[in-house]
Amino acid sequence: MNQQQKYILNLQRKSRERKREQAFVIEGRKMFEEAPADRVKMIVASESFCKSKEGAALLKGKKFDVVSDSIFETLSDTKTPQGILAVVKQQPYSFEELLGKERASFLLILDHLQDPGNLGTIMRAAEAAGVTGILMSSDCVDIYNPKTIRSTMGALYRVPFVVSEDFAGDIERLKKAGVSTYAAHLGATISYEGADYKKPCAFMIGNEANGLSDEVAALADCKILIPMAGQVESLNAAMAATVLMFEAARQRRN
Repeated sequence: MNQQQKYILNLQRKSRERKREQAFVIEGRKMFEEAPADRVKMIVASESFCKSKEGAALLKGKKFDVVSDSIFETLSDTKTPQGILAVVKQQPYSFEELLGKERASFLLILDHLQDPGNLGTIMRAAEAAGVTGILMSSDCVDIYNPKTIRSTMGALYRVPFVVSEDFAGDIERLKKAGVSTYAAHLGATISYEGADYKKPCAFMIGNEANGLSDEVAALADCKILIPMAGQVESLNAAMAATVLMFEAARQRRN
């Protein structure tokens, strides 16, 4: 295995390498097609993909490296590789970019999320609902984790996000900018359907197992609850976030 291939493997497997190199690996046709061209650093394709009609069309006019199918399987993070991957530069966003320029701020505040699939699904749903940005605590799972990237289905390229080193301070900054904060909280007594989300707002979503930390929940302007029937006590973090985001989207459309 050559140095380039070791570089790709390190980016796939190690968060600290992705942070140090300010780069990450994307896989598959969809993620490759949607990747901003000016951020693509390196393209690698398998021999069989290059020989396919689809591969030839996708790679036409591009500079890329070809590896054997067995080497590509080693480099891939998936069980059934599609034969195309690329190294992409990370996109830094400023705090101001979260607030939105053309419409009222519509944000997510994520506290200590640990499941890569949850985070990716939330980002995908956020794009669909029209969210203007995501603020994440520094102890959230790495947004550039390969499983997270796949779950975003391309939303990673388009939804501004900031990983906060001063989470409580940044939440206060949002509030000072006129953003009302709503904490999804099992101890709340107010239904999520009873609030006005047409104004600048942010939903606070907590850890999958423990919910929001007491410190973060205390910063909310309002705690809200998603009423549930049956014996269900709570929803998956991504599902709860989606319910809240689409209620806000519904209100904003009307």
